[in-house]
Amino acid sequence: MKNMNKFFRKKVSILLIGLICLAAFILGLGSLELSAQKKKQEKPTTFLNKKSRVKFGEEISSLSQANLLSKIKIINQPETKRLVKNYSSEKLIVKFKPEISAQSTENILRAYQPKSFRLIPRINVYVMQVAEGTTVEETLAALRSNPDVLYAEPDYKLRLCTTPNDQLFRYQYALYNPGGVLQIPGSPTGKARADIKITGTWDYGKGDPNVLIAVLDTGVDYTHPDLANKVISTGRDFVNNDYDAFDDHWHGTHVAGIIAAETNNSEGIAGVAWNCRILPGKVISADGEGDYSWLIDALIWAADYTSGQAKVQVINMSLGGTEPSQALEEALKYAYNKGIVLVAAAGNHSAPEDPTFVLYPAAYDQYCLAVGASDYNDQIADFSNYGTQLDVAAPGVWVLSTYPVSQTEPGYLPYAFASGTSMAAPHVAGFAALIKSAKPWLTPADIVKIIKYTPDDVNSTEYPGKDDYAGYGRINTERAVIPYKITKK
Repeated sequence: MKNMNKFFRKKVSILLIGLICLAAFILGLGSLELSAQKKKQEKPTTFLNKKSRVKFGEEISSLSQANLLSKIKIINQPETKRLVKNYSSEKLIVKFKPEISAQSTENILRAYQPKSFRLIPRINVYVMQVAEGTTVEETLAALRSNPDVLYAEPDYKLRLCTTPNDQLFRYQYALYNPGGVLQIPGSPTGKARADIKITGTWDYGKGDPNVLIAVLDTGVDYTHPDLANKVISTGRDFVNNDYDAFDDHWHGTHVAGIIAAETNNSEGIAGVAWNCRILPGKVISADGEGDYSWLIDALIWAADYTSGQAKVQVINMSLGGTEPSQALEEALKYAYNKGIVLVAAAGNHSAPEDPTFVLYPAAYDQYCLAVGASDYNDQIADFSNYGTQLDVAAPGVWVLSTYPVSQTEPGYLPYAFASGTSMAAPHVAGFAALIKSAKPWLTPADIVKIIKYTPDDVNSTEYPGKDDYAGYGRINTERAVIPYKITKK
């Protein structure tokens, strides 16, 4: 009997162990499935090296002109995102008077029972998420009545403004315009040399790899074959609060390509600043919208960024908002005083209700170069915003540049034509990087003066000199960078 009991107990034990193992196996499968699902959602972080990346040039060389154009995406820009409210309904920005200690400021903030708050360093500004059941407007009113507060403002919204051997160079009229029928959408007739005169400039200098251009935008596809070797790091994502500024939109990748696509590599396009590199900062979400606080954070981060001998010397902002902000102005001042040239798009208008004035940050004329858009005939684009703060124009109509590989549809190449002051500004940012590379002792004020005072006055017949539509004119890189030899006659 004892033996029988022992036998049954042994059987039950084996059965229980079997059931436990089966349960663990099932749970393990579920865990693996969840893990796989999570991995699918993660952004790619692997760089494509020369051996493993796709050589789109091999595909391009076998295509006729008509077939090639059909394989390049055309983005109908500029498009203006309609904002229901031009500031965040959850966050605000506040700065306390300098005599108030850090401990006191945090105690004051806690008295308003915020969901959270954080400090933006260097300029001592707080981003505060308002309390449950309280509106931004109510909290702003309370803070503004507090004698310890220097200023409190909404967290306003941002919106997007969008001769090498490279095989698509012939489509880049902005860099070299041969005149006649152009190989861009619509096949318009262009004016010869209505371009930024970059081919002659490249004979003098192609940029310095230690001169970085921070692209504060939707992120950058750093796996793109024309960008993989030009992006110094995966950057920083201020939208999702991580260190992977991969582009989930397209805009930032397009901007980065205009500035510094890998050039003279027998494929793709040419960038303005051949040898300079890109630092990506994501401040605009996948739906094309961002907050001022993200841009403010990114400006401070980019201004402080170094990697060995490399440091940020230029910041491009192809974006803008309709409202002024003291905190944004302080962040611009901080970056400018660190020796950085700040370039921003003037903005686009495509509907009667759209603002036509120069957007912020471009409107902060003391710190930013405000850039409008011109076309292949040196005409100012009809969508380009204007005003007294406008400094210069650059090509911004049907500009060809890089497009995220992961978003490229079957049958298309990872390049796209797009229009907007967003496309004009990066030409100026690349230009500024070339000047800094050639003459590293120049200050931002020096570089800005060179860019302002060397353009072609393309609308001089109607508006001679500086005007609200073209500023000082369409940029001329050759005149600014190449030294002149003065001889006696």
